[in-house]
Amino acid sequence: MSHADLDPKSLEKLAQVAVHVGLNLQPGQELVLTAPAAALPLVRKIAAEAYRAGASLVTPILSDEEVTLARYAHANDASFDTAPGWLFEGMAKAYAGNAARMAIVGDDPMMLADQDPEKAARAGKANSIAYKPALEKISNFEINWSIVSFPTAAWAARVFPDLPQDEAVGKLAAAIFAASRVDQPDPVAAWEAHNGELRKRSSWLNSERFSALHFTGPGTDLTVGLADDHEWHGGASEAKNGVTCNPNIPTEEVFTTPHAARVDGVVRASKPLSHQGSLIENIEMRFEGGRAVEARASRGQEVLQKLIATDEGACRLGEVALVPHGSPISQSGLLFYNTLYDENAACHIAMGQCYSKCFLNGGDLSSDEIAAKGGNSSLIHVDWMIGGAETDVDGIRADGSRVAVFRKGEWAQ
Repeated sequence: MSHADLDPKSLEKLAQVAVHVGLNLQPGQELVLTAPAAALPLVRKIAAEAYRAGASLVTPILSDEEVTLARYAHANDASFDTAPGWLFEGMAKAYAGNAARMAIVGDDPMMLADQDPEKAARAGKANSIAYKPALEKISNFEINWSIVSFPTAAWAARVFPDLPQDEAVGKLAAAIFAASRVDQPDPVAAWEAHNGELRKRSSWLNSERFSALHFTGPGTDLTVGLADDHEWHGGASEAKNGVTCNPNIPTEEVFTTPHAARVDGVVRASKPLSHQGSLIENIEMRFEGGRAVEARASRGQEVLQKLIATDEGACRLGEVALVPHGSPISQSGLLFYNTLYDENAACHIAMGQCYSKCFLNGGDLSSDEIAAKGGNSSLIHVDWMIGGAETDVDGIRADGSRVAVFRKGEWAQ
């Protein structure tokens, strides 16, 4: 199955979900859309759907794997400290003007696996620094934004390495369509129901006002203190521009902000992490006073060490999320090598930048006020999975009493 053979009705439904559920695009809004060149079939359908929804302008920005790899093969050394700041400044200006943001993901998750990790780390850091003006608009939830995915041949080959290309693309497409709920008769209605369930979970957690979560499981005994005045979110949320959107398609998580100085214990990854084209396997970290003081991996150790050394906040947590082992993505049994999917198969934590919306009245808080409540600041935000069928989670109240939140990987409430 080539991309041209993908079911056009399913692609159209995915475009509808992207525009109306993911973005909830408003009449008159501009849309900035980034995607791999291989995802052009979906780019075109999203653009058409966006214009039908009243978009004033859709601006696609495409990347290409061969162009990316040409840099590693032929560029001079200084190239890897360079990033297109002018482009990201323009994107930040667009978001300041209330443009919506859509990212289509689908690149080969192991694209840089055979490249020099030092160069990859330098390029990633340069990109993160240059992207900060635009990222802040997104992480502060100033605009409606969303991420969806497309089953490229390169990605499919990683997920299904033993299958012929056509069959691999078909299987990955089916998995994406199912996880995005476009295999259902009315995907938009299905998302409304799913968002309602996630809202119930986050409302219960918000009513409990836990001061910390205690995770236990194979190789894990981790206490994650929660930021002062933290707020749980899940599914659809309202951006500061007043538009309710689903930032991640798919999503199975409820999440909030940890306290950057109140994380202690040991934790072991339950799934590999694919980061910027490299695979990091069997991550183990030990935290003291919120800081990762030890970090090991059986594969990708150098990439992991450089990642958490990006800046002062990169070795601290910016997010903690709860996902039941019974989530559809987990039950698919697939490792997607893509955080958008793999994080929705397991409870996870994220190194780096916190989300300002995960505070009571977060939209009104300054960066200094967020920091005072325990919110972390960093150039990075990288999720990795720590949950599974043997994961237990207790909520710890301020008085030290405990409430069962997860037992054997599932909601206990």
